[in-house]
Amino acid sequence: MFRDKFWWSLVFTVPTLIWGELLQQWIGYTAPVFPGSDYVSAVFGTLVFLYGGWVFLQGAIREIRDRLPGMMTLISLAISVAFVYSAAVSLGWRGMPLWWELATLVTIMLLGHWIEMRSISQAQGALKELAKLLPDTAVRITDGETEEVRVSELRAGDLVLVRPGAGIPADGVVRDGKSAVNESMITGESKPVDKRPGDDVVAGTVNGSGSLRVEVTGTGDDTALAGIMRLVEEAQTSRSRAQALADRAAFWLTWVAIGAGAVTLVAWLLLGDSEAFAVERLVTVLVIACPHALGLAIPLVIAISTTLGARNGLLVRDRRGLEEARNLDAVVFDKTGTLTLGEFGVVTLVTADDLSDDEALRIAASVEADSEHTIAQGIVQAARERGIEVRPAESFEAIPGHGVVATVEGRKFRMGGPALLRKLDLTLPTGLDSAARESEGRGQTTVYLLEDGDVRAVFGLADRVREESREAVDRLHELGIEVVMLTGDAEPVARAVAEDLGIDTVFAEVLPEQKAEKIRSLQAEGKQVAMIGDGVNDAPALVTADVGVAIGAGTDVAVEAGDIVLVRSDPRDVPRIVTLSRASYRKMIQNLWWAAGYNVVAIPLAAGVLAPIGILLHPAIGAVLMSLSTVIVALNAQLLRRTRLDGG
Repeated sequence: MFRDKFWWSLVFTVPTLIWGELLQQWIGYTAPVFPGSDYVSAVFGTLVFLYGGWVFLQGAIREIRDRLPGMMTLISLAISVAFVYSAAVSLGWRGMPLWWELATLVTIMLLGHWIEMRSISQAQGALKELAKLLPDTAVRITDGETEEVRVSELRAGDLVLVRPGAGIPADGVVRDGKSAVNESMITGESKPVDKRPGDDVVAGTVNGSGSLRVEVTGTGDDTALAGIMRLVEEAQTSRSRAQALADRAAFWLTWVAIGAGAVTLVAWLLLGDSEAFAVERLVTVLVIACPHALGLAIPLVIAISTTLGARNGLLVRDRRGLEEARNLDAVVFDKTGTLTLGEFGVVTLVTADDLSDDEALRIAASVEADSEHTIAQGIVQAARERGIEVRPAESFEAIPGHGVVATVEGRKFRMGGPALLRKLDLTLPTGLDSAARESEGRGQTTVYLLEDGDVRAVFGLADRVREESREAVDRLHELGIEVVMLTGDAEPVARAVAEDLGIDTVFAEVLPEQKAEKIRSLQAEGKQVAMIGDGVNDAPALVTADVGVAIGAGTDVAVEAGDIVLVRSDPRDVPRIVTLSRASYRKMIQNLWWAAGYNVVAIPLAAGVLAPIGILLHPAIGAVLMSLSTVIVALNAQLLRRTRLDGG
């Protein structure tokens, strides 16, 4: 709309300029004369006012109706005063009309608004980009036959075929096939994620080279993509403390401008200057003082920061949470599933002298392969991660409370904990005994591999620490933030993880209902605290903290507790939140200083305080300066896009 109005107003402005008296005097030419040529500027100036200026008049009516006079009110006052005065002069009032000033003023204002709308549209483009991720059609499988249907026709329970390279049309569960899926557009994770039967997939992600058959679990508004879009939209439209400050400043600036304009008009008339000159000064003051830049300073930063966060897997539910993150003194992590993987893994392995680590792990994994126990699966997974072949075992038998027994390559092995050793009345060799004691001292679960009554290896298993956690803790320390761990685990387990990661403070053996109390104790010390948790049993603590950060676990973005949702379960995203918060705040403050400070100089110049030494601002020049101020604010906000959230 602003683009179209600008171009048409520009066309109407050209004849207004050509037949304008002042421009003819400046350049020294004579415009073509014909019957009615004296009214060309008035006719086209009126067209510009009614066509191009109408949008400002409508905005002013809304502002006055809401009792919040602002930018539109000032612009409307300026162009209305210029129009009424010029019309009166054209109809016989003594003075010089301001038709060309009025036309150029409206045209330049339309250009400024067009540039502003484009900036806001680009900043909010994340929603459009997300919406484009969904394919228009899907291949549905019914009774073994395939048919192409619109995505809107899919229902929960439908089976769809996702061919290589195709977009996944709905949330679902893989029922057949293997592939790697690119989920970067949802989680920000660039590495494709392997998908096998039983794995969840998300609408809008892109299938790799394999073929998948997916059972639909969510469509339309029930998909993770729709949830992300809702959060982004809510965050971009949510108000912030800085926005409230800018709104108050704009409100008072409006009244200051009106007052300054009135004083300017009366002062020049009392000094004996012409009415045309006094009206011109009034119009210039009203135009140049428009709180346009103030109105744009904060919303544009909000839109860009929210988009930047979403592209990096940070979904902002509450803008104030993101703003508070810049002041954090302490970050509290829940341990299980946040700093750790939430699954058992082999963290230590000590073997008898004649047995290598890989051989011990191969035998142990083969013995445990048929067991469903989490410890057994941790051993099997450790072998697979090392690329060790897990061979089939024979005569597998579970011994309740003691472990398992199985035959591998004709040799009989047992796997079990301390209870198995007591049952068989076995003692550990010196080397293995010290390893077992050290493992138990660190809170690890100790498991033994036995053959023919001899202990062949000692495995220490624990909830494995995420590799990303070390980098996250180090980065938070670089940002000057204390790192705290909160867990229900025993003290030795918690201390071991804390020492491994370099965590400053540990609260162990904490019940879920006690977590909020620990947050309050830190706040009582005068600290600004963030809580990082899974949003389920951590909900009270998330709400109590100054900033609540909920782990979205990839697809669950509907986490009600917490101000920010991490789409991927990556603790490194926590320092990224702080970096984004600090960068956003810097841009807001820079924009507010520029938008408000510019008026301190501009209003006196517009009023004509330097007129005695020959320095005057024309209304059109005032419009250019005001628009330029707005453009500078917009460009400064756009620089936020260059922020490296990883601190690089």
